[in-house]
Amino acid sequence: MEELEKLKYPIGHFECPKDISKDDIEIWIKVLETLPERLSNLVNNFSEDQLNTPYRKDGWTVRQVIHHMADSHHHSYTRFKWALTENRPLIKVYEEKKWSELIDARTAPISLSLFYLTALHAKLVYLLTRLSSEDLKVSYIHPDGNVNVSVAENIGKYAWHSNHHFAHIENLALRQNW
Repeated sequence: MEELEKLKYPIGHFECPKDISKDDIEIWIKVLETLPERLSNLVNNFSEDQLNTPYRKDGWTVRQVIHHMADSHHHSYTRFKWALTENRPLIKVYEEKKWSELIDARTAPISLSLFYLTALHAKLVYLLTRLSSEDLKVSYIHPDGNVNVSVAENIGKYAWHSNHHFAHIENLALRQNW
């Protein structure tokens, strides 16, 4: 059981600092800025068999993880925009497991999501590096528990999400000696 938890959460769960510092924000934005290149460098030479290998038993394939990252970060970008333009909007969640079973997540070339992540993260980083301290405090409401999520916290969540799924793929590659 402990081994499965380590495979599921190779970098642990996201823990948001109580007081998010300017340094935290800068570090998190750097993660978001570098993810597309780091991810591309990691997977560009993977074979079709490697891309279709689950990162753990009963887990998503590398291909599905990459497409999930693009889908999830797309949603996150929209959440940032909603929080910045509306008064504590209630966001819509999506069924990520069902999305991962759709034909595009299971079969599409990873280049589609790698290119998309490159463009999306460029836009995201452009936006995030220009936010004021007041902008970082605005928030949205996540319907799972009606949780208030600030823009600053969401930056941390998606930096963690980036590293979390990167570690899934990197650890698989290390275990398989790819």
